Amino acid sequence: MRARILAILPIILGLLSSAALADPPKDVKGLFLLSDYPAMSVRPGTTSTISLRLQNYGLAPERYQLSVSGVPAGWTATLLGGGQPVAAAMPATDSSVSLQLRLDIPASAQIGTQTLAITAQGQGSTVSLPVSVTLAKELPAKLSVKSALPALRGSPKSNFDYQLTIKNDSGRNLTVSFAANAPKNFETSFTEAYGSQELSSIPVDAGQSKDIKLHVRPPSSVDAGRYPVEVTVSAEDATAQTDLGLEIVGQPRLQIAGRDGLVSARAEAGVQSSVPIVVSNDGTAAADNVDLSGSAPSGWKISFEPKTIERIEPGKDQEVQALITPTEKSLAGDYMATIRASSRGDTSSTQFRVMVATSTVWGVASVGIIGAALLIVVGAVARFGRR
Repeated sequence: MRARILAILPIILGLLSSAALADPPKDVKGLFLLSDYPAMSVRPGTTSTISLRLQNYGLAPERYQLSVSGVPAGWTATLLGGGQPVAAAMPATDSSVSLQLRLDIPASAQIGTQTLAITAQGQGSTVSLPVSVTLAKELPAKLSVKSALPALRGSPKSNFDYQLTIKNDSGRNLTVSFAANAPKNFETSFTEAYGSQELSSIPVDAGQSKDIKLHVRPPSSVDAGRYPVEVTVSAEDATAQTDLGLEIVGQPRLQIAGRDGLVSARAEAGVQSSVPIVVSNDGTAAADNVDLSGSAPSGWKISFEPKTIERIEPGKDQEVQALITPTEKSLAGDYMATIRASSRGDTSSTQFRVMVATSTVWGVASVGIIGAALLIVVGAVARFGRR
């Protein structure tokens, strides 16, 4: 047992030693003047801002006088705190104060690198931070545009929406305009990413990106196939493009008419009439299980032979019989009846003018009634006229 303990002991000591080396104790103390970017490039004739932090590690709070040295002639250097010019700062223990160095550089400044020194001086300690400012010509604007889903699929009745991200990789803010090149008769528009306001341009800050949405609506008569859409974004002398695609799948398109294109029929009151109806498919996909229905004046009956058409191929048609029965009391005249055809993906309807004639039985009866009435009138005149 003792031998085992002695064998394990070096391993335990080694692990403790490794842990101690991996996580050494922190012993940072003092005053530090820090910047995320202590060297930067700017353009002559512009105003630039450098972010600073006065960090206090373990020291008692103290007032520190702030100053900037090495400022070239014609330049203006201003230390800001909370958006206002400041001359001193007092960071609390283990805390920091945020500062900014604002540089106003004249347009006539010479191209080159200048080194400025920011100093914080107190009674007990002083700290200084050198900042290098390089004057350079303006870099050309740079843009990029991308879509998370560059290819979409749908029917001719679909709305194709593309989410686009525009990025400004320039060193300055830009107003970016955009345009879409789509096939003929395709409607395109740009809107906000989460709104409905139509846009033609949008401001994008330097180094930032913004999202917009492109809506594409194909014409209803478009054929099935793949269609390209090109999006171009531009600002000043910079442009960027991205290629999008949409795939139109076939869809039936039903049309209803009478034989020879007529939309009128004749019927007799109280008698069933057979009216030939032609259902055609002008779409790009077959119409399956086409269901027929109709509506007419109250009391009329409409049925179909057959009631359902199993399939109509693109560019083909099918004739059915509409069985229309007006009521027995229908007066002679014109009436409107609506015939409908519906299939998965499309519905169509057409109004037919139905000219109703009264039954011959009722015609004979009417003639008899009129004749009897005339005889009664003639008899009355003959009898009472003598008096």
